[in-house]
Amino acid sequence: MVSKFGGSSVANAVQIEKVRRIVMADKRRHIIVVSAPGKDANDTEKVTDHLFNLATNGEYFQIRGKDVNPRESHESVVGKFKGLIRDFAIEGDDIIEDLEADLNSAIEGRKRIDFFASRGEHYSAKVIARYFRNKGMQAALRLPEDIGFLVTERFGNAKILPGTYVNLKENLTDEGIIIIPGYYGITLKGDIAVLSRGGSDLTGGDVAYAMDAAIYENWTDTDGIFQVDPRIIPEAKVIPELTYKEIRLLSYRGFNVFHFDAMLNCKHKNIPINIRNTNNPDAPGTMIVGSRIPEETVVGIARMDGLAYVYIEKDMIGETIGFTMELLDIFKDFNINTHHYPSDMDDIAVIVDQVDLAGKVDDIKALIKQQLNPDYIDIQTNLSLLSPVGSGMKDTPGVLAKAADALYREGINIDVVDQGPSQMSFHFGINQKYGDAGLKALFKEMLRH
Repeated sequence: MVSKFGGSSVANAVQIEKVRRIVMADKRRHIIVVSAPGKDANDTEKVTDHLFNLATNGEYFQIRGKDVNPRESHESVVGKFKGLIRDFAIEGDDIIEDLEADLNSAIEGRKRIDFFASRGEHYSAKVIARYFRNKGMQAALRLPEDIGFLVTERFGNAKILPGTYVNLKENLTDEGIIIIPGYYGITLKGDIAVLSRGGSDLTGGDVAYAMDAAIYENWTDTDGIFQVDPRIIPEAKVIPELTYKEIRLLSYRGFNVFHFDAMLNCKHKNIPINIRNTNNPDAPGTMIVGSRIPEETVVGIARMDGLAYVYIEKDMIGETIGFTMELLDIFKDFNINTHHYPSDMDDIAVIVDQVDLAGKVDDIKALIKQQLNPDYIDIQTNLSLLSPVGSGMKDTPGVLAKAADALYREGINIDVVDQGPSQMSFHFGINQKYGDAGLKALFKEMLRH
């Protein structure tokens, strides 16, 4: 079994003691992947954000409108680890000396940013391994640079190289508990490179894949994946079981409990993923599996805000070969990701993140007019996308009609409708000011039992 613990799970000594007890409770928890310490009540910013600030000499927080200078970030990072060492009553002078040396590193450029960013996980693993051993546990620290966790040189968004899986299989043979820092790997040239943000999930998933794990546990600060956002609808329940496809659809639409890319290799080997809560370890959480027999029509409703759509009218769009491809190529040229493009015979809408249009609207319009000569073009903003998901929807009549009727009864107009051929989800675009009301209406109609 591979168990990954996120930042909230290792935010302070109290949380790490919870982790230790969870590990001790099941002998199958053999490989432990840890994140950098998260933010607790005593912190104003996360350790990793402070490390980015140090690497950029204060620019990281400055461009985000935060008044935190490099000296303050340095003190916060060192103070965090000194506090853990003190609270655990373990010997840690050597750890702090190594940390100070790393934070004074002369590495420059993009390599500097990745090296600094990785230090949260690196020293989190060192402190936790030493604490576990101090409590009499057989715990071995295995760093990515020692076990051949190889990644590409795409700094800031490194990808795992295939040779990593062979290396892990050969090097993770210790008895007892193995502790690995997540988020970073080593390039073939020996440089530190980090994965995308949230990359400890990626580390855990790939370690599980390499080791043919029976299960991959992902411990966080929530009881699992909820049917809808429980902050908006408190009576929402935890979903006990989801397929990889269902969580893919939900995670793409705002369910951000888990880094979906971490599931890909687990999916290939059919390794179940269990989302669990460090603060409530008795809760069974949500299990993500290859297939299941649905007992419900809709399993969850995701929501994305801050969307916009570019709307185009032109006679004969439906009969013009290559029109949609040319239109989407324009968005590609502007490095804008497109979510959906519902269309009719003579019109089409392209749904994008509103923020991606900032500073580009006039140029996009001009290029569309130049290349496609539309009869009409408009951009609508402040769109909220509500997306019911569930494998039980397939071949079930009336699901979309019932959802539309629920919004109709609340007086909410549907601006955009889109449904894929898998029939596992559909999407209603509504004005964002009705987002909460729309979500509640769909929840009442489709999920409340």
